[in-house]
Amino acid sequence: MIAPSLLLILIIAIYPVFQSFYYSLFDLRLNEPTKSSTHLNYELNLYVYLQYEPFLVDGLDKQIKTASAPVKQKLQNVKEELTELDDQIKEDAGEAYQKVYKMFMNYETPSDELSLVEISGETASEFQKTIADLNEKLSTLEAKKTTDDLKQIAELASGLEGAIIEPNFIGLDHYWTTFSNDRTWHALWHTFLFTIISVAAEFLFGFAIALVINKAFFGRGLMRATVLIPWAIPTAVSAMMWSYLYDGQNGIVAKFFETIGIVPDMATLMTTDVGAMFAVILVDVWKTTPFMALLLLAGLQVIPKNLYEAAAIDGASKAKQFFQVTLPLMKSSILVALLFRTLEAFRVFDLVFVLTGGGPGNSTEMISGYSYRVLFSQQNFGLGSALAIIVFLCVALISIIYIKFLGSDLLSDSSKT
Repeated sequence: MIAPSLLLILIIAIYPVFQSFYYSLFDLRLNEPTKSSTHLNYELNLYVYLQYEPFLVDGLDKQIKTASAPVKQKLQNVKEELTELDDQIKEDAGEAYQKVYKMFMNYETPSDELSLVEISGETASEFQKTIADLNEKLSTLEAKKTTDDLKQIAELASGLEGAIIEPNFIGLDHYWTTFSNDRTWHALWHTFLFTIISVAAEFLFGFAIALVINKAFFGRGLMRATVLIPWAIPTAVSAMMWSYLYDGQNGIVAKFFETIGIVPDMATLMTTDVGAMFAVILVDVWKTTPFMALLLLAGLQVIPKNLYEAAAIDGASKAKQFFQVTLPLMKSSILVALLFRTLEAFRVFDLVFVLTGGGPGNSTEMISGYSYRVLFSQQNFGLGSALAIIVFLCVALISIIYIKFLGSDLLSDSSKT
């Protein structure tokens, strides 16, 4: 059973993290054709190359026939360099060169897999040197106005620059960039602030609710179902609902807070840094406290009733029973509930995205929202993957700290079963 379990963990948990780490080592941008995939070596887009190279050679031939002797010699040298470069590319590309050439002549578009060929670093260096040298000579000749149509040839030569694809492996540069960016630290600070305050409030309210609904009273079943309603509502729907309640002109909650003096003005709640963070935390506490209560209630219900009866016989007050019976026996349940909620709060995205969009002025932007913007809005998959790895490391660190707290008790409990 150990081998299949390890394999399952490797596929489900480890592989996506490893894949994200791999992407974070590249300057991977989907909105730039030359960086839309990972390139460890130099590559040449044969289709782009053949769109310019044959016409460039033909243009040079025409100019050589009509140019004066000194210019003709320079153009002849350029043509020979291009021919040597083309032979080198044919050697590197192999059969793909002729296949793409035939498709190009038949007005067909080859697939990227066929069109992109790996070339040696020597060929790539020679390619860049030849094109740069060609452009310099053509610019010189054009400045002297020695021949006509040199501008068109120069444009064809410039087009060849887009055929070469350089390696986009950058190692750990994205991590240095991320940690040197103030926006990252602000997003992490917002995330930790949101997590600590939200989870603390949810724990206190959740424990209180769990203690109440653990007692036997008329209508307890209805109350248990009622308190779960906020948790049952989809997060995006809750956020949209509360955005109306927080509205600076017609929001009922905003008006209530203004009336009791929590905010000086209804608009303050969603237009100031502190007000927006308070609003986000309040919604999260409202929505997720029932989940915390449910987890703690499960822990309360497994405590034997005879322990309370024995404590009462010994003269222990209700408060003493709570601190000396309930809390010690709830330790594992409390820490598991805190672990689940802390990890979930640290990864919060949809609530903030719908309610404030990270604003005003990025004052409620969390690290997951920042990662989303880099990944999908900017389409910078390399930097976005680096941010995802940072989130993973933070979550792993939180898990280790919690497990350090509860580890021995849980392990001893499991060993007894």
